[in-house]
Amino acid sequence: MASPSGSANGGIIGKSNKTSFGKCTVTSKTSSGNVCTQPGTRLAKVLVVAGGGSGSKYGGGGAGGLRNLCLQVGGGSAVPITVGGGGAAAPADTGNKGTNSSIVASCSTQSSTGGGLGTGEEVGQPGGSGSGGGYGPGGPGAGGAGNEGGYTPSEGNPGGTSYTSSPQAGGGGGGAGAAGQNAAGACEAGDGGAGLDVSSDFGNIGPTCSVFAGGGGGGLFANNAPGAGAAGPGGGGGPGFYNNGASGGGAAVANTGGGGAGSSPTGAGGPGIVVVKELNKASGVWSMQSQFSARSQGTWPELLISTPLNFLVVAGGGAGASMGGGGGAGGYRASGFGPSPLRASAITITDSPGATINITVGAGGSGSPITPETGLSRAGNDSILNPGGTEGTDMITGGAGGAGNRGDGGSGGGAGTLSPSSTAGSGNSPSFSPSQGNPGGNSVSGVNPSNAGASGGGGGATEAGVAGSGSNPTPLTTGRGGAGAPNDITGSALSYAGGGGGGGFSYVTGGGGSPCGTGGAGGNGGEPPSGNSTGGSNGTANRGGGGGGAGRDGAGGMNAPNGNGGSGVVVVRGPSGVTFTVAPGSNSTSTHPGGDKLATFTVTGTLAIS
Repeated sequence: MASPSGSANGGIIGKSNKTSFGKCTVTSKTSSGNVCTQPGTRLAKVLVVAGGGSGSKYGGGGAGGLRNLCLQVGGGSAVPITVGGGGAAAPADTGNKGTNSSIVASCSTQSSTGGGLGTGEEVGQPGGSGSGGGYGPGGPGAGGAGNEGGYTPSEGNPGGTSYTSSPQAGGGGGGAGAAGQNAAGACEAGDGGAGLDVSSDFGNIGPTCSVFAGGGGGGLFANNAPGAGAAGPGGGGGPGFYNNGASGGGAAVANTGGGGAGSSPTGAGGPGIVVVKELNKASGVWSMQSQFSARSQGTWPELLISTPLNFLVVAGGGAGASMGGGGGAGGYRASGFGPSPLRASAITITDSPGATINITVGAGGSGSPITPETGLSRAGNDSILNPGGTEGTDMITGGAGGAGNRGDGGSGGGAGTLSPSSTAGSGNSPSFSPSQGNPGGNSVSGVNPSNAGASGGGGGATEAGVAGSGSNPTPLTTGRGGAGAPNDITGSALSYAGGGGGGGFSYVTGGGGSPCGTGGAGGNGGEPPSGNSTGGSNGTANRGGGGGGAGRDGAGGMNAPNGNGGSGVVVVRGPSGVTFTVAPGSNSTSTHPGGDKLATFTVTGTLAIS
């Protein structure tokens, strides 16, 4: 039968198109301005988080309203964005409300509402999420109402109720994910309500691993048990308290929309954020006519020649050190996904059908046996993606995470308190561009009591390890691990290669692991001569986190166990037309919802491509 007139794909073969999907474009705005979208009217996921309110003397500040929307944006034009500011800290009783965030899309302005402010000795105030109740003369102060904008689904939750019998305690501010907690009684202020994790829609974005709009903790009349900011890494103000010198309440993390803590002076609310994720359209690639012609002429490729394969290569993290520095994260190298400054070029397979790639997955450094405090712990091991024998392709190596107590590596180990040097290990060793990691944090040693000291955290993929700080008799602060890198190559937003926290020495609390939870926390130093120090925790398996440094008391007691470094991982992602076969069977293959093929290696093996 003859093909229809004017048809380029007709005839016996007929018309057929294979669908391919482009990458989504994600733009985060932390200040007001315009977002320039790609040409054509486009569908977009949009996150709009308003600024959080500051706390009051007692009540925690409410989080800014959070709205997760699906909108049409005008392609090729400037889309106006307003990012709301957080409520400013106040000297005493009354806080300040956060301001609204908005985007002009879908032919209208879409807004979220600023978080509620605390108002001294009064009930909490409404907002995107309401502030916690304070000390009301007529009885318990109720928390402010959430969802002030009246949206469906709700943009936030109410604050918690205060406790008004002496000594008074404030309620926690509401968060996007939960109401603020009520004060549980005298000296037990309410915690802030939890924020929301939006990583399933936007990947790992923002300063706190995609958790936004957590409520601020309530404050106290007396110095006992103030409320904590919202649990987890996202958004909440720091612990609230009153009658505790000039420290005041904790401020919320910037650009999370978190509420500030109740205190005097009050804790500031966090500014908001607006995120636009443009969703690309599918397009036809091959017609059946072109496939038929190519096969007839013997030119149809059996392998996708010169097709790029994206990758994620993360080495094993270094172990934390005895009485010392956190382990450095394993080297992080990636293409196509993750933070744009760290993206390298994809690899290209140009070999014959059945090409095989050799893959090495590095183990994390072992924290046992315990090494002397003046020596290194054990480094991690390299991870390698080696397309051996293919043309024009270089081997991709992630360098081993540096051992705690100043070891060099993909990211460097933190310095210990009794190391020969207080200087941490170097990152990006061996050197690659873009960098595979950062240095660890330096340490400080005090003089009394019992030679207390604060070690440095191990370096991470996107941040250097935090240095120990302070000196006796002023408080010592042990450094946390440096932040890792978010990457959604697998379709799940995960963080990789975070540094381990430094261990404390004599009275000093160990540093936390890296943000996003891949690096182990450092152990606490014991009170001499109790010997009650704690060990460092392990880095996360197959995420390349550094192990936490071990704590020790100052009387020469035994060190607690060092934290192990987390093992590495290698992921390869190719187009839908390839077939991946992995060995051994403990590794895995899968198909991404967009059609791409994935091969994930948690142990050393081979990848066959056909």
